[in-house]
Amino acid sequence: MSPWPHQPIISLGTIITGSTPKTSEEHFYGGDIPFVTPAELDQTDPIMNAARTLSETGSQESRLLPEGTVMVCCIGSLGKVGIAGRTVASNQQINSVIFDPKIIWPRFGFYACRLLKSRLEVLAPATTVPIVNKSKFGQLEIPVPPLPEQKRIADILDRAEALRAKRRVALEHLDELTQAIFIDMFGDSVSNPMGWKRYPLKHCVNHIQIGPFGSLLHKEDYVFGGIPLINPTHIENGKIVPDVNQSITVQKLAELQLYQLQQGDVIMGRRGEMGRCAIVGSEHNGTLCGTGSLFIRPDESKAIAMYLQATLSSESMRKHLEGFSLGATLPNLNRGIVGELAISLPPIELQKEFSHHIESIEKLKTTYKSSLTEIDELFLSLQYRAFRGEL
Repeated sequence: MSPWPHQPIISLGTIITGSTPKTSEEHFYGGDIPFVTPAELDQTDPIMNAARTLSETGSQESRLLPEGTVMVCCIGSLGKVGIAGRTVASNQQINSVIFDPKIIWPRFGFYACRLLKSRLEVLAPATTVPIVNKSKFGQLEIPVPPLPEQKRIADILDRAEALRAKRRVALEHLDELTQAIFIDMFGDSVSNPMGWKRYPLKHCVNHIQIGPFGSLLHKEDYVFGGIPLINPTHIENGKIVPDVNQSITVQKLAELQLYQLQQGDVIMGRRGEMGRCAIVGSEHNGTLCGTGSLFIRPDESKAIAMYLQATLSSESMRKHLEGFSLGATLPNLNRGIVGELAISLPPIELQKEFSHHIESIEKLKTTYKSSLTEIDELFLSLQYRAFRGEL
């Protein structure tokens, strides 16, 4: 329990609900005033920019929020929080608090509001879009320590957040390094500036197989916690992330052995967003290729899995694949299109060298992710203790 008094937010400053100027009035937009929506929230750094901006005229149709204002999403993505780094405006999904600086240090108020998510979810009525109105929001209470203590707590949490941010940036740089190594060793996968010999993909692999047609899988075939199906939505950042709710029984899998994945296969989304691609590891050996995916079984004497995965998921190849389905509502690849895809084939030893580089980077990423998890846990512990007066 916090040793400090708790007070409702309404008593600690001014609450302003945002508004959206008429989008039909073009002269309201395109100026220098960031127009904040929930998409810009949930970042630690003060918000300086937004995807949309208001003109001076448009700002008169909204309510401007000064630097240090804490913004909380109360419609839709409840509990997303941000703090203004300059004068901004916001849409109607956001309730903003201009804290009285004699009572609440803005940065402390920011961290205090980040703890409101669960309480906002309880307050929201059971509707399609959760909503907490200004009145209910204002009645939520936060602890009010003495100002020097607020500043001390905010400083500790800021330093912990900075450490988390550095680790995230390091991970992002490792992802960029993977792409840079590919370009340095092989060049662009479509324009082929290094002049590698090119062949249709079907001549570089042992097998290409699209997932089973919908007629082979019915709603009643799906079970919880069975053999996972791997559809495009289960391929994230080059990794397979199954959903236990989208799986089938062992008996059903026996009927669909043609579509069963093996370790070392390259699975690729063939519908929707192009370029989703991953290598099947030992942990996903025996899973099922979903209807929206296809898999490629490499001929390792010509093209190794790591090289194929990097080629097919490169930015230029993504755009190239999208070109095959221009005009379609939902981009869709078939076995014929993928089989005829021209692939550069560098020497196999060079491909293996690339694979070794990537394996080293993946080990580093694993270490960094483990470290980030520890830092995240430390931050949550610090935050919990801070608001209980235990720091």
